[in-house]
This record gives sequence, C-alpha cells and structure tokens, in this order.
Amino acid sequence: MKKVTLPESPLSPSKSAHFAAQCWFEDACILDMDYFVKTLSSIKAKGIRSDLIGSIITHYASKWLPDLSGDAADTSVTSSEESPESATASWMKKRFFIETMVGILPPEKNSVPCNFLLRLLRAANKVGVDLTYRTELEKRVSWQLDEASLVELMIPCFGHTCATLLDVELVLRLVKKFVNLDEGIRSSGAAMVKVAKLVDCYLAEAAVDANLSLPEFVRLAGAIPVHARASDDGLYRAIDTYLKAHPGASKQERKTLCRLIDSRKLSPDASLHAAQNERLPVRSVIQVLLSEQSKLNRHLDWSGSFSATKSPNLCLDHPPGRCHSEHEMTTQKLEIRKLKDDVLRLQSQCFSLQGKMERLVLEKRKGFFSWKKLGLMPSLKSSGVANKIEKGEIRSEIGYGRQTPIDTKGRLVRGKTSTSWRKSIS
Repeated sequence: MKKVTLPESPLSPSKSAHFAAQCWFEDACILDMDYFVKTLSSIKAKGIRSDLIGSIITHYASKWLPDLSGDAADTSVTSSEESPESATASWMKKRFFIETMVGILPPEKNSVPCNFLLRLLRAANKVGVDLTYRTELEKRVSWQLDEASLVELMIPCFGHTCATLLDVELVLRLVKKFVNLDEGIRSSGAAMVKVAKLVDCYLAEAAVDANLSLPEFVRLAGAIPVHARASDDGLYRAIDTYLKAHPGASKQERKTLCRLIDSRKLSPDASLHAAQNERLPVRSVIQVLLSEQSKLNRHLDWSGSFSATKSPNLCLDHPPGRCHSEHEMTTQKLEIRKLKDDVLRLQSQCFSLQGKMERLVLEKRKGFFSWKKLGLMPSLKSSGVANKIEKGEIRSEIGYGRQTPIDTKGRLVRGKTSTSWRKSIS
C-alpha cells in the first residue's frame, strides 16, 4: 500500500502563531466596549503577561479611534460608515472611550508603548478628558519619556488661553516628573541623556514660534540637569533658532539665553559657528574663543609631555607594541604644527575682539567725542599724548587737537608754519 504524505503547511509555527494572534485581534475589535472590558478582565485573571494585555489594548483602541493610530492610512471599524450622531454626541463618546482605555491600562511600566500613551494624551487633551485621567496619563508617559519620539511629543496646545502652537507647559511637566523619578523607576543614566537630546530637539522646533516667551524657553531648557548634556550643540542650535525667530530680543535677553550654554561642551564646528554668529553677545563669543583656545593648549601640553616622557627604548620596554615609522612621525609633527597655527589664529581673533571691546568702552565713556574721528590711535592715548591734547598743551605744534573751525581758518590765512613745526620736520 502506497504511503500518502500530506503537504506541509506553508507557514512556519511562529508565523502560524502570529497569524492566529492577528485573527484574534480582529475578532476582538468587533466586540462591544463593555464586553471587551469584561473579556480583558477575565484574561488578566488568568495571569497573562502585561505586555500582551497592553498590545491588545493598543490594537483595540487604534481600530476604534483613528487618532490613536500611528499610521495615517489606518482606518477604524466605524470610519467607513457615516455616523448619524451629532458632533456633541461623538465628542462625548470619544471622551468616554479614552477614559475607559486609561482605566484598564496595566499598572506595569513597559506594558504599553510610550508613543501610544502620547497619542492617547493628545486625544485626551483634545476632547477635554477629566483632569484625573490626564494626570494619570502624564505620570505613565513620564515613566517612559526616554522612549518617546519627537513627532509624538509635539502635542498642540488646545487651550484658548495658550498663545503658542505647541503645549510647552505639558512637556515641561513631563520632563520635571521624569527628572524627579527615583533611580529604581528610571532605567539608567543613559535614559537621562536621551531625554536631554529629546528636549533640545523639541526646543529647536518650538523656538520657531514667535509667541514662545523667553521664560518658557529658559524653564524647559533648565529643567534638564547640567550633567545630562554631554554636548551643548543641540541647545546652541535651539538658542540660535530662537534668536532668529525673535530678532527684537534685547541684549539682556540674549545674555540670559547664552548663560544656558557651556562653551566647554561645544564641538569645534559649533564653536566656529558661534564665533561668527552676529546674534550672540560679544562676551559670549569671547568665552567660546577662550574655551577653544584652552582646549588646544591642553591638547598641545598633553602631546608635548607625552613626547618628552617617551623613552627611546620604548620598543624594548613594550614588546607587543611597535615603533612609529618616519612617515607617522612626520604626520604627527604636521598635525601639531597645524594645531599651533590654529592656536595663533584664535589668539589673534581674541586680541582683535578685546581691542574692539576696549574701543567700544572708550567711545561710550567719551560720549560724542570720538578719538577715531580725530585720527588718534589708542597707542597715543596710552602714552599720555592724548592727555596733553585734552589739556590743550599740544595745539600749534602738531596741528590737531581740540581745534575749532575758526582756528583752522586762522592757520590758512596766515599761510605760515611756525618755527618749531619747521624744525620738527627737518
């Protein structure tokens, strides 16, 4: 008798299980909400994992409410049918649905994705859910803020009293709750670094709004601890964007913004951009240049000390290593020479900026009397000649000082040069 073999299933066991789960999800989504809550309670009683419960809730809520779906092309079960309900009835139904979803969320931390919670919070603010449920959602989001994306965090402001497009106060509350979490709830220090980068990116997007006030920007930027930012490039980008969108910012406001930046944490590219940025105060530019100069000096000192302490028998002392070739040594010398040139260039820029600062202070102190208009150099003023000019001791000898148009006309009428002036020429 010939043995008959049945054809194998085209799906692997894992794919079959996934297909069965998808079918179960589709069946669950057509259930009534009350029946779904009862079914979910019985599933929880059987000890099902919290992440599976969260997946069921996420899928069910995304099917019934399109606002909770991350995919814009995803449609709900009732979207294809025109609802005869009024706008108020639909609004109340969404509000009841969101409150029900918040009430059945598992209490565990990572049971529901953070982006889904942010979408749920956006919908809750939109339909005016009760404050208790919104507070619960904010607490759940703050637990997993390091997993949030920038797109989901940009929640619009639905209040009538809010002047900005984005709800900056909401993000500020989330960040403060995350910072105040215990180390046991917060996963690690890397989570704080992720949130710092997220906040800097959010500030860069929110700074485009001309209605964003300076106190709101400063509070959100200062909510992150100083040690959480390994680099201040993102914060500098946000501040530069804010200054572009607010060209009428006063000098004191620009100083307040620049105090948030630690110039020692800027990358070389950001430092170069800041040194050429006309929107920054002069003092901040000088701090960036001095910080970059100190970095180069430390690098040169370290390279010089390493070269001085290096033993000629380094290859014998460290057998696993190897001697540097002549080409490598030449390359290192060229790099050191290039660094020295950069240091000299930064020093010259720093000296020129300091000279400009001194001239600005001098002009401000003198008022309308400008040494530049009279042709005097700062070196003359420093040598004491300027003091003599002010007292009127040198007037006819050098031909310029405190002169009036009448004095100049008198010199032209006389047409003669004094004996002392002729002797000085000879």
